[in-house]
Amino acid sequence: MIYQSDQLTIKRLEGDIAELNFDLQGESVNKFDNATVTSLTAGLDALEAESGVKGLLVTSGKPVFVVGADITEFTSLFGATQEEIKPFTSSNNKSFNRIAALPYPSAVAINGFAMGGGLEVCLACDFRVMSTAAKIGLPETKLGILPGWGGTVRLPRIIGVDEAVMWMATGADKRPDDALKAGAVDAVAAPEQLRDVTLTTLQGAIDGQLDYAERRARKHGPLPLNDTEAMMTFFTVKSMVAQQAGKNYPAPVKVVEVIEQARSMSLDDALNVEAEGFAQLATTPVASALVGVFLNDQLLGKKAKGWEKQADKKIETAAVLGAGIMGGGIAYQSALKGTPIKMKDINQDGLDLGLNEANKLLAKRVNRGRMTADQMGAILNSIDPTLTYAGFEDVDIVVEAVVENEKVKGIVLAETEKHIDKDAVLASNTSTISITRLAENLERPENFCGMHFFNPVHAMPLVEVIRGEKTSDNAIARTVAYANKMGKKAVVVNDCPGFLVNRVLFPYFGGFNALLRDGADFQAVDKIMERWGWPMGPAYLMDVVGVDTGVHAAQVMAEGFPDRMQPDYKSATEVLFESDRLGQKNGKGMYEYTTDKRGKPKKVVNEDVYELIAPVCGERAEFEREDVIARMMLPMAIEMARCVEEGIVGTPAEADLALLYGVGFPPFRGGIFRWMDTVGMAHIAEASEKFAHLGKAYELTDGMKDMLANGKTYY
Repeated sequence: MIYQSDQLTIKRLEGDIAELNFDLQGESVNKFDNATVTSLTAGLDALEAESGVKGLLVTSGKPVFVVGADITEFTSLFGATQEEIKPFTSSNNKSFNRIAALPYPSAVAINGFAMGGGLEVCLACDFRVMSTAAKIGLPETKLGILPGWGGTVRLPRIIGVDEAVMWMATGADKRPDDALKAGAVDAVAAPEQLRDVTLTTLQGAIDGQLDYAERRARKHGPLPLNDTEAMMTFFTVKSMVAQQAGKNYPAPVKVVEVIEQARSMSLDDALNVEAEGFAQLATTPVASALVGVFLNDQLLGKKAKGWEKQADKKIETAAVLGAGIMGGGIAYQSALKGTPIKMKDINQDGLDLGLNEANKLLAKRVNRGRMTADQMGAILNSIDPTLTYAGFEDVDIVVEAVVENEKVKGIVLAETEKHIDKDAVLASNTSTISITRLAENLERPENFCGMHFFNPVHAMPLVEVIRGEKTSDNAIARTVAYANKMGKKAVVVNDCPGFLVNRVLFPYFGGFNALLRDGADFQAVDKIMERWGWPMGPAYLMDVVGVDTGVHAAQVMAEGFPDRMQPDYKSATEVLFESDRLGQKNGKGMYEYTTDKRGKPKKVVNEDVYELIAPVCGERAEFEREDVIARMMLPMAIEMARCVEEGIVGTPAEADLALLYGVGFPPFRGGIFRWMDTVGMAHIAEASEKFAHLGKAYELTDGMKDMLANGKTYY
């Protein structure tokens, strides 16, 4: 043994080959935490002192190669200066440079995931062989930063500028066939042959059959572009990346700038440029927010797995009540992820609609090459349409997704309970109706909970799992386990009007309606909120949600929280509803909808809408951008603070992700609590005081007042 630690080993093999094996003890994956970075330095010291070595084989002792840096350690950089951040990249860069400069060739066997720093150490090696089961990528821009261990330097010199920029700007995972085609890896092998193929490749370099010196020269020298080529390449690439990334995400454009600035430099000078770019991005609030989202997602996943472990049995079969678009979407997602599902409706037309929805979604996957026609057929066959309860006694969970009417749901749930096993879980996909009230007519309320999907089911990651007063932990555990199996992000919340997402979304809509009442132009408000980062403004969002759904939900919120959600005026949304302008579902709401060439809804403005809502709107007036943002966001932020203080949701992290995954809160802001931390509670309090005349929805909670007085933050 040349070197051994809890993070990696280096041993000598036959033929004077050394094997560096990453195997982080006590962890399921390898990552470049501080201990691994330190061990790699020490291991290379020992390797360089070892005589007679002819080649280096780099491998992993885990099912994956290396997933990247330890992001939990990265958070300590936030708040530091650029000069303080630069050393973060230097230690591993020195080690990777030492691997690249060994007096003999190196080859890496890439099994599983090689992401971020995991791929960057592979790029430092002379040859790369990838398992057919592996994926590689540089996802740092998704965290608001850029590759800091040589990725922006080596990758463009290996696969070319255009391809390298797309890899890094999108942060996408790359499959073996794509990586081989791009030239990022030299060979692809089946998992059981990976080690042998990599050793054969390495031996070829040792024997002089493969020229590794030329490869090193390419990675150490300038990019092979003259000034004219460089000007054209970088102008085009930068324009395209800037357009796709948008102004709120600076990292992708910074990647291009770093590559361009370092294009004619040596390796060491280029790495210094990369370190500068990394440090500049790491000091931005966007990086802090996106890293926060990543860590929150890990926390949410850990909680969901914790619930799943508590479940007393696995969910093997499921059923959904009510076909249609929502029921069909639930059936599709369940079957796609491997859980056979019965889809019941009271008439054949409903079943046909649900099956058509599933068929349409599966056909898209086939057309995009993501599955075969045979696989599509197998998934469709695992959806069992039925007009009766036959076989319901064998299902593990039933999701009710009938019309959003308390009386109808109550009847359907009580009837269904008689046809299922006494141990099965019954869940309602209600978006507003109290789970505790719905449970009143059930014989086994402990087995009943809410399972609120967001529309469209296949696209929206969030599922709210709602606990009623009598819901058991086991029912929650099984429902979360089912959500996990469906590939969804489950947030467990306690019962209250609107649960979590709708409870905080409708104060936001309330702020919007009040702005219109006071003379704001709905198009202007939409533009301001979209520029703030929302994927669509409130008028457009209401059209997508459905104006009728919005009016119904607003009434539920007003009954539940009359002190702050009961308006004392008639809203523009109500006027639209009374005029049968229901939004996208019937082609007319605040906007009107036509179909573009690709068959997607396209919104247009009809000036008649202004005349229609004029009786409930003030004289047209212009509002300051910051005032619009404050009037829209404060009610949502304050209501979410109430939800945490009341225990409706467990943590600010879960609350932030619920809005990100449920309604598209701007990721670059990290979530509503992260946003409040960024602007500061003093700023929130100042805005609260400015708009106090608008009512209790703008009044800070006791918890927020305490935070202001004591300088506390949510994170």
